[in-house]
Amino acid sequence: MTESIVSVLRALIFIVIALALCGLIFSVAGYSAPDMFRAIIDGAFLRTGALQQALRWGLPLFITAAGVVISFRAGYFNIGAQGQFYIGAICAAFAADWLNGLPAFIVIPACFLAGMTGGALWAMWPGILRLRSGADEVITTLMGNFLAVIVLIYVTSGPLKDPSGSGQQASSRPLDAAYRISTSYGVSPTIIAIAILVGVLLWLLVNRTAFGVLSGLAGRNATMVTWQGARLWNIGLASFIISGALAGLAGTVELMGPNGRLASGFLPAHGFTAILIALVANLSIVGTAIVALFFGGLASAALYLPVIAGLPSSAIDITNAAIALFITAKSNIVDRFLRNWRKRGWTT
Repeated sequence: MTESIVSVLRALIFIVIALALCGLIFSVAGYSAPDMFRAIIDGAFLRTGALQQALRWGLPLFITAAGVVISFRAGYFNIGAQGQFYIGAICAAFAADWLNGLPAFIVIPACFLAGMTGGALWAMWPGILRLRSGADEVITTLMGNFLAVIVLIYVTSGPLKDPSGSGQQASSRPLDAAYRISTSYGVSPTIIAIAILVGVLLWLLVNRTAFGVLSGLAGRNATMVTWQGARLWNIGLASFIISGALAGLAGTVELMGPNGRLASGFLPAHGFTAILIALVANLSIVGTAIVALFFGGLASAALYLPVIAGLPSSAIDITNAAIALFITAKSNIVDRFLRNWRKRGWTT
């Protein structure tokens, strides 16, 4: 636990460096860096309702990122969280449409089951290709994202199209209010309970089960796992399925919570931000919860950038990209420095 917290704190140093670099870039572009930082701090943490907004964006991000942690720990780089998020939401929307009119206590669980199943299946086919033929899961899951976008455009402009829409953006018919698990604010006891349940179950899975031990070992040294008599096939496929199911669950939460309907291209960076969160958290479940709340605050701050700093809200995307760059380089830089430190006898 302590090691995970230290790793997160170490990553936060690189986040601060990335923010400083973004401030320099925006200053050169003619914007005020102090205003940018003030907008981020006020919008993310200090203003009234900041915590609620951080939770609104952070809770679904945590659910998806926790699934990314499972696959990455096992050594499989599932980059398809965005596509699995979309397919989960699509399957849940179809379930809600087909079961419309039935009691909520039937429809809501059915939608969650459909969303998790859809996300799991969308993650499973790249997993099978990887385990059966050695196909690079980075490529197959990334391509799955683009396919999922096409499917989303098709269903929102075809089978589930809202006939009363304005035509500016393809969207599905809105869910009945009885099937919603939150208002448009996106925070409710149900969503909080789902996120807590996911966090507790995954922490137990990672730290208190044979699967957690073996999957972590597989990510570091797959040969050792086979020496223990475990099958890499079972571990790999399970990690893909769990990862996809959680992304699909997050998609269902978005659909039945703050969004209330599908829309083409909604939350286009959700899956990629979840991957970044998992990396910043060093694949720790507790760390993922903390970092997801931080990135939820950044997403909330995007609304304040145009008002306070005059920056477009897309500046947060640039900030996230800079953070991704530094976090990707973090492991190599820090590990190389520590190895050199030890070689020179500066530490015992």
